[in-house]
Amino acid sequence: MAMIGIRAIASYVPPRRVSNLERRDAVGKDEAFIRDKIGFESLSRRDPGMETSDLCVQAYRALESRPGFDPASVDCVIVCTQNPDAHGLPHTSAVVHGKLGLPSGAASFDISLGCSGYVYGLAVATAFMQANGLRSGLLFTADPYSKILDPQDWDTELLFGDAATVTWLAPDPVYRCRPAIFGSDGSMGHSIAVPAPGKPLAMLGSNVFKFSMTVVPEQVQAYLARERLSFDDIDLVLLHQGSRFIVDNLGRKLGLRPDKAPFEAGQLGNTVSSTLPLMLEPRLAAPPGRILLCGFGVGLSWATMAIECVS
Repeated sequence: MAMIGIRAIASYVPPRRVSNLERRDAVGKDEAFIRDKIGFESLSRRDPGMETSDLCVQAYRALESRPGFDPASVDCVIVCTQNPDAHGLPHTSAVVHGKLGLPSGAASFDISLGCSGYVYGLAVATAFMQANGLRSGLLFTADPYSKILDPQDWDTELLFGDAATVTWLAPDPVYRCRPAIFGSDGSMGHSIAVPAPGKPLAMLGSNVFKFSMTVVPEQVQAYLARERLSFDDIDLVLLHQGSRFIVDNLGRKLGLRPDKAPFEAGQLGNTVSSTLPLMLEPRLAAPPGRILLCGFGVGLSWATMAIECVS
């Protein structure tokens, strides 16, 4: 069977913005802290009433005009989210499938993962499609944390933005996916969690930072060793955009120049599972030869994968 890989990526970023710079006095932070530590000068926010599936539909609309894409050929719909429509029943991928009027022969299911979700999603989707002879799959990422934020909790309210992406997986791809490597530490899951039904998101920032600086670089180095690669073989490293402080320090920990492991989410915020595909999307026009993707966060969960340009 033909190799399944990344054929195209499209996205939707809501136009509405919340400015962290404008509310710096209210939150007791100076401009340097917001720019250099948090890194998010503004945050993208969905309109009130806009559901997770609506974000996915908007991303799909941007994909429809891509060369070679045929809605009638879609045979797999996967949505990666931890903030589904309503109460999560039915699954959000079924809601998206219905709103888009996709073929009834298509598989549809959700993946409940956050910051590591795009790497997991690529691994699951490509393997699922290859194993079952599927040829045109859509992997959506949409995790509007604005649904679960306490607007007065500055440890979370200053960080998260809303967005959605869709990755078209098909034969004749731009990028093929190498096998990934994964990690989990459920004993630390309380570090980023909704503690009870109806309660807002709570986060222990020090736990998240320590985790990001220890097990994440260890996994990246282990992955390179397993795949017999070095950073000289990698053209670009895309790290989950948890904050500028995390990305900059993790890049330094790995010995990478800022341009090789960039921070690019300053006007959007941490869009959870969408941070990596949002960074990857504009690069498909002139694709680097080999990119290392690393997602890490809620779970605690972390995952690393190299993708390689086919053309």
